[in-house]
Amino acid sequence: MGVIEHGEVVYRRGVGELVAGSGEPVTPETLFKIASNSKSMTTALLARLVDAGKLRWDDPVTKHLPQFRMYDDWVTREMQVRDLLIHDSGLRAGAGDLMLWPEPNSFSRADVIHGLRYLKPVHSFRSRYDYDNLMYIVAGEVAAAAGGAPYEILLQREVFEPLGLQRCRIGEWNRDSVGNVAQPHRREGDRNLPVREDGAVVANTTMAAAGGVRCSLDDMLTWVRTWLRPDNAAAPWLSAEQRRALWSAQMSMPVSQRQRDWDGSHYSAYGYGWRLADVDGTFKVSHTGTLMGMYSVVTMLPERDVGFVVLINGEAEEARTVLNQVLVKRYSAPAQRRDVAYYAQALERERAATPPAQRAPDTSARKPATTDAMRPWLGRYGDPWFGEVSLCAQGARVRFVSRKSPMLSGTVQRVDARWLVDWDDVSVDAEAWLDFGAAPDTGTMKMAKVDPEADFSYDYEDLAFVRVGGCD
Repeated sequence: MGVIEHGEVVYRRGVGELVAGSGEPVTPETLFKIASNSKSMTTALLARLVDAGKLRWDDPVTKHLPQFRMYDDWVTREMQVRDLLIHDSGLRAGAGDLMLWPEPNSFSRADVIHGLRYLKPVHSFRSRYDYDNLMYIVAGEVAAAAGGAPYEILLQREVFEPLGLQRCRIGEWNRDSVGNVAQPHRREGDRNLPVREDGAVVANTTMAAAGGVRCSLDDMLTWVRTWLRPDNAAAPWLSAEQRRALWSAQMSMPVSQRQRDWDGSHYSAYGYGWRLADVDGTFKVSHTGTLMGMYSVVTMLPERDVGFVVLINGEAEEARTVLNQVLVKRYSAPAQRRDVAYYAQALERERAATPPAQRAPDTSARKPATTDAMRPWLGRYGDPWFGEVSLCAQGARVRFVSRKSPMLSGTVQRVDARWLVDWDDVSVDAEAWLDFGAAPDTGTMKMAKVDPEADFSYDYEDLAFVRVGGCD
């Protein structure tokens, strides 16, 4: 965790271990996945290209990517570069994210762009905010087309190098050569267990522009200073016009009850890769980042000339929320003296008030589905953007296996009158219902999250499978 006040780092500290039980300490130089805090780096890259005259925010996406298509032809024609960045596509939150996560999988960026044409919107274009990772993949490819080099090379050249982000990494790199790399963890009881650890070579990732950057605390504090203390040189890294654009409200966001209660907020909006809001009468710029076993948050109060960074390599969403909120209050309303215990108790009250319909159902009475019971529905199924899956007998069990996303493999369970997929990998933490319709011969299969509050990136609801063949 680190804090910058008036251009100076006043707090920087690493605690914990790179891998639980290893004895290797986390330091301010340790690399963490910053997840969706990568989005502001993608928008900064695009802003550099705008400054260079290589693209405009209102360029049609098809000017740079002629192959780009949305479900609706009118939306395809009207979609501008700016729309890729502000979550106004009309798609469901997280639509198509199963092409990005869980990793590893075999979906390419070309697959993502092609798959968009099959994702049906749930709202009108530009009518409301719904978080959208796939559009940032498209934005990264727009940058590559306009900049004349792959996204990873452009980000290194236009962002990392000129700002001195010395340990930030994107693309493929060697874990041992770079060194000091935090690994993600999941919580099991009172233990932190490593999950989805890096191999010797950290591979390039399809989702780089949406969430694939890794940086150290020191690098992220440099990044924060860049925004709080603009370069006044004759040829600045980024023009004042583009800085204003990135921090201008582009898409209205709902103000949550928590924001009203905790911060006295009156508005909330999305800029280009940044969330904007008022907190106790002062301007706040922030973003969070979440991947399996990794959490980050970057927050700035520009009118107070202060910023904070929190990086965590464990399942710690509430810890991130509380730590960041305590820091915000220290500078936005110090007289309130609200500490960690205050906000931890507030979160506990929120959980207690959650309606039963929004809680995960009890599925403890499950038992493995039998081949005979599922025989009418066995076979291979295809979805136009996700590809083929098999629902076939393996011994006495029925197995669900995705061809392009092998981590989405599991055993079908019977829960009362419903079918549930229990995934093999414990890090795939959103089980799925299978629904075959009222009749056994429909040849279709739909999926839905068992826990309605599970991460929206498990967008099972966007899948529409049709049976394409029998089991081999």
